[in-house]
Parts: sequence; structure tokens; C-alpha cells
Amino acid sequence: MIAGIIVGVIAGAIAGWIMRGEGYGFIKNLILGIFGGCVGGWIFSLLNIQWGGLVGEIGTAVVGAVALIWIARKIRG
Repeated sequence: MIAGIIVGVIAGAIAGWIMRGEGYGFIKNLILGIFGGCVGGWIFSLLNIQWGGLVGEIGTAVVGAVALIWIARKIRG
């Protein structure tokens, strides 16, 4: 559980820096990273990509979080 929180915060912060130039704050980074992990896992399963270990978990969550931010921006216009 603690590892998941840490991965979520790191992934959310990295995605925030990639898409915005800065993070979104602890709670938003955590939520973004957790949902990003789910979305990234789904994207990678569709593409039949496996990426293991802690770096893989963070990378998968970052990819998913970046996708979520991009989709949210497209919806908002």
C-alpha cells in the first residue's frame, strides 16, 4: 500500500512536469498517478507490452497519467 502511494505520487509528479511544467500538488499527483497506473496498464495490455519492476510500475503510471491529462485537455477544449 505504501509503495503504491509512493509510486502514484512520483508518477503523478512526473506526468505533471511533462504536461504542465510543474506538479499538481501532493493529493492531485497521488490521484493522477493511481488512475494513471490503471490507464497505463490497460494501454500496455492492448499493445501487449510488459514492463516489470519498480521502474516499470512508475513508467506505466506516467504513461497513463500523461494520457489522462491529454484526454482531459481535449475534453475541456
